[in-house]
Amino acid sequence: MPTPVNRFPDFVRYSVQRLKTLCPTMGKVKIAQTLARAGLHLGATTVGRILREDAKPRPRPHDDAQSSGRRIIARNCDHTWHVDFTAVPTGLGFWVPWLPLALPQRYPFCWWVGVVVDHFSRRTMGIGVFTKRPNCQQFCSFLGRTIARTAKPKYLICDRDKIFDCSAFRRWVKRKGIKPPRYGAVGKHGSGAVVERFILTMKNEFTRRITVPLRRPSFLREIRCFQDWFNEHRPHTTLGGRTPNEVYFQRRPADRRPRVEPRKDWPRGSPCAQPQTLVAGKPGDRFTLRVDFQQGRRHLPIVTLQRAA
Repeated sequence: MPTPVNRFPDFVRYSVQRLKTLCPTMGKVKIAQTLARAGLHLGATTVGRILREDAKPRPRPHDDAQSSGRRIIARNCDHTWHVDFTAVPTGLGFWVPWLPLALPQRYPFCWWVGVVVDHFSRRTMGIGVFTKRPNCQQFCSFLGRTIARTAKPKYLICDRDKIFDCSAFRRWVKRKGIKPPRYGAVGKHGSGAVVERFILTMKNEFTRRITVPLRRPSFLREIRCFQDWFNEHRPHTTLGGRTPNEVYFQRRPADRRPRVEPRKDWPRGSPCAQPQTLVAGKPGDRFTLRVDFQQGRRHLPIVTLQRAA
């Protein structure tokens, strides 16, 4: 029987399995979105099926085989920001077993990291580093610097922590011309889901994959590197595979560019995996999968495709 026209060549399978090996934290949806941004459109189910198959050998060159009150809906960028903070263990970490060093959550055992996330674009607007749990004045100073450097939101959404749920924070918000802060429901999971999901991503894909530096300049450099990569290169499932910077700056998504079609018998007019795009060149083109890393950090991959000569 002839080979079905919808069957991908083995070098596509090898590329998907190799990308999973290089970036093991990527799931099938994230791999599909990342490859779509690079120009290869595969469905998430196709990626999952390829990952379950036996590993393919490397192909040879030229081988032909909320809170009370009304609900807030963010309709544009800088309409609603989420703010929160979390503790990030350093290399010394929370493992010290003896008292009194087992009690304090502060430097040198951890850094406190404050984050500001735009709800509409999921863009990280600012990240601040503190040596101990910040008070209201310190967090307001960090938030003020973020507003001065980027933009001013209409609403702020936060939890019921004492540095947010106080008269000093509400007075500061009012002086900045921002609507009164909105608080997540107490005891309800997901009230601050956007910022909580970013914090989980930051820990899973950044701080838990490196030895967190003890020197503040070094940690700031690492966390700024992650912020730039997250905003510019990491596809977001909620955004349909777009990156936060593409939504925030209203740029054309990379996965909307003409795609590579490796199946030589595939009809040009037939649909492909979402999103639908035109074919660049001719069906049956070969490519080389290239994985670069943000400033050499191997936990921050940047995937591109290069057509083979």
